[in-house]
Amino acid sequence: MNILVINCGSSSLKFQLIESNTEAVLGKGLCERIGIDGSRIVYTPAGKDKITIESPMPTHTEAIKLVLDCLTDAENGVIASLAEINAVGHRVVHGGEKFASSVLVNDEVIAAIEECADLAPLHNPANLIGIRVCMELMPGVPEVAVFDTAFHQTMPEKAFLYGLPYEAYTEDKIRRYGFHGTSHSYVSKRVASFLGKDLADLKTIVCHLGNGSSIAAVNGGKCVDTSMGLTPLAGLMMGTRCGDIDPSILEFYAGKHGWDIHEVTDVLNKKSGVLGVSGVSSDFRDVEEAADAGNVRCQYALEAFKYQVAKIIGSYVAAMNGVDAIVFTAGVGENSATTRQGVCDYLGYLGITIDAEANGKRGEEIVISTADSKVKVLVIPTNEELMIARDTLALATK
Repeated sequence: MNILVINCGSSSLKFQLIESNTEAVLGKGLCERIGIDGSRIVYTPAGKDKITIESPMPTHTEAIKLVLDCLTDAENGVIASLAEINAVGHRVVHGGEKFASSVLVNDEVIAAIEECADLAPLHNPANLIGIRVCMELMPGVPEVAVFDTAFHQTMPEKAFLYGLPYEAYTEDKIRRYGFHGTSHSYVSKRVASFLGKDLADLKTIVCHLGNGSSIAAVNGGKCVDTSMGLTPLAGLMMGTRCGDIDPSILEFYAGKHGWDIHEVTDVLNKKSGVLGVSGVSSDFRDVEEAADAGNVRCQYALEAFKYQVAKIIGSYVAAMNGVDAIVFTAGVGENSATTRQGVCDYLGYLGITIDAEANGKRGEEIVISTADSKVKVLVIPTNEELMIARDTLALATK
């Protein structure tokens, strides 16, 4: 089967066409600046160079049409017609408590995703647009929703409840949900396979570190805690997001500047984190370069980030009463040796030592701890699209 994986953001769309038997990627790409001047698609057919096409994309409808045109193009396409797309898997950010696993899309599922839109206002509406457009352009093709929050639904009450009136949970559904679940699920399973261990026997801490960052404690293949919360704003400081802060800061900040709550949350989401502290960039590569050149604020930002990662790892060791493997993934986790080393420098009490040569590798599956390290430390590149394709295949062939 050929499975099209769609990941709609507010102004972008990532896609891959995956052949399920071999799990080979036939074609992939990214639509950028949807609804903004200068929109374009960057498309890579298997075995060929990247192709960039500048094209107006006022909405996600035009973006998906362009994706399908690229995949079926006479010269650079990878399939002859849309009839060769057998199923479509969609990343959906927030499923609330309604979805603990991926589901075939129907009217009830669409309504439930809409109900969760206020919990992820930047993501769920865009995800729904992608679903509806694909249903319109490819009628009768199975559509599957794969939720970022689903993997974390195994968390116990002690981990997901906030210290608020209980009615905040029962009536308003305010609780810790967690995100990046598809990545945490893929990586925790891949660690067990890579180490030749039974997933049920492993206590793993997955560090998904990138522009958006989260950490998950996975005990026996099940998530027992995670750093993001009701929204993806919580947990670690990130590229532009503040992470965990004293909630009184909102009132204090608003009063000092005469802002309303929307203006404050805009700062917390878009102008904080590594960008806010460094004053240079939300891209960790830019911040590392400036830090190496002596920029003190960039040094503060990077040290604070590594410190926060190490603190959460420590808390999850306590939560699981031990740890067998700590794994780094996503853009920063896979590619920044200095971040990995800096985090692990705090973890000597666990008997962790890092192999500098192995840690110098980038973007490949590798154990970066020494042979005598008491806890295995690994890098496992994430593959959310493959996880979405696998879930889609399982449901579409039922």
